[in-house]
Amino acid sequence: MSLGDGRLSHDLDPTDRAPQDACGVFGVWVPSDEATRAEVSKLTYYGLYALQHRGQESAGIAVSDGSRIVVFKDMGLVAQVFDESVLNTLQGHISVGHCRYSTTGSPTWENAQPTFRSTKAGGLALTHNGNLINTPELAAKLNAAELTGTSDTEVLTALLATHEGGAFAAAREILPAVRGAYSLVFMDEHTLYAARDPQGIRPLVLGRLPIAGHAGHGGEIRQGWAVASETAALDIVGAQFVREIEPGEMIAIDEGGLRVQRFAEAQPKGCLFEYVYLARPDTTIAGRNVQATRVEVGRLLAREHPAEADMVIPTPESGTPAAIGYAEESGIPYGQGLVKNSYVGRTFIQPSQTIRQRGIRLKLNPLREAIKGKRLIVVDDSIVRGNTQRAIVSMLREAGAAEVHVRISSPPVAWPCFYGIDFATRAELIAGNLNVEEIRASLGADSLGFISLDALISATRIPKDRLCRACFDGEYPIPVQEDSRGKYLLEGAGK
Repeated sequence: MSLGDGRLSHDLDPTDRAPQDACGVFGVWVPSDEATRAEVSKLTYYGLYALQHRGQESAGIAVSDGSRIVVFKDMGLVAQVFDESVLNTLQGHISVGHCRYSTTGSPTWENAQPTFRSTKAGGLALTHNGNLINTPELAAKLNAAELTGTSDTEVLTALLATHEGGAFAAAREILPAVRGAYSLVFMDEHTLYAARDPQGIRPLVLGRLPIAGHAGHGGEIRQGWAVASETAALDIVGAQFVREIEPGEMIAIDEGGLRVQRFAEAQPKGCLFEYVYLARPDTTIAGRNVQATRVEVGRLLAREHPAEADMVIPTPESGTPAAIGYAEESGIPYGQGLVKNSYVGRTFIQPSQTIRQRGIRLKLNPLREAIKGKRLIVVDDSIVRGNTQRAIVSMLREAGAAEVHVRISSPPVAWPCFYGIDFATRAELIAGNLNVEEIRASLGADSLGFISLDALISATRIPKDRLCRACFDGEYPIPVQEDSRGKYLLEGAGK
């Protein structure tokens, strides 16, 4: 789909988007001196690069040198928005960064983050991963002139900026009235802040950042801090994981050290879909490695839905860990039957209608010699609308597969998400309208099996009542009411 900036085609087929997360957030605080000023924006750049999978519409970085905040953001991937010359102009000792996929507000420059507001005390730059469900109620507290964008993040930033106190006091007072999913990383000229909603739906982690060659007055090694959506981003910048930001918790980091404040009672409901699809496999959530979880899910899937076959193949790369587990448990050889083009969805040229009709071949192409005459088990992470899986089954049959058995390492996605994943509406979700046998027939597969919800939960090692499972069972931990305007609820009648 060609975006308005003319730079990035995000999807080959806008009617068959994969699940999209709201965004990735990253923040850095380091001791204030000349030697660290040029490094902060580059640390943030690499942190965002590690989180690129969470949002590919826009990217931005804000930096403070202690006296002013400078923001640079644009539409496109992190590597498209920033280059060496831009990063060299962003000097300071505090930084926040963001890569976005829109769940409230159009994919436009005005809605790119960090959002910025002038305050009585100086400036405020804010980044947000998640989605608020009481945005209209919050927006009603503001004058229309106070909003320059149409995102829930814009509303939250304006509320914080118009508060009489500083950012910490403003957040402590305002956040208890905010409902939905929010992992926030924000800053003023002197302090880095992070906060997480009381349910902790989206991940947010804290790490220590060693500052090479920096020592305090007593000769001790000085350290910085980093905050990120995923532990993998901490790894990329050399930060040591300390702990997760707790649900309902806010932290502040400045020259005085780390301060912690609880603004709401924790009611943990971490997103189960992070384990299925959203998080990087090298990330750890709640003490459990995502790759290990996905491999275990594959093993359980093999027990629940065995099949006689010659080879287990993944839909790369999202189905790879579960396919490995399935092969290990079943004893059926693991193999590669599909080759993925990693650059699809990042092209500068909008595909023609002819190419779009065969778009799956731009993403995936079969290894004919490997699959011809074989009975295949194809493992994927989820089915949303079913278009991609339908095309894969057809393509494998054309390439000579004798049988195609589809196995899915998540339960049927039958309900939309209101907490930061841009799923389809229930009417568009294939599992919202068809049962498993009807889905199998629609895909053209010889058999179809979904992992059970209980098995998926057991693989995470997290109690069921501490997970948000709404997209699978319709039980929303924060009551919601579907708005027909969806992400465009602040843009008049919708689009």
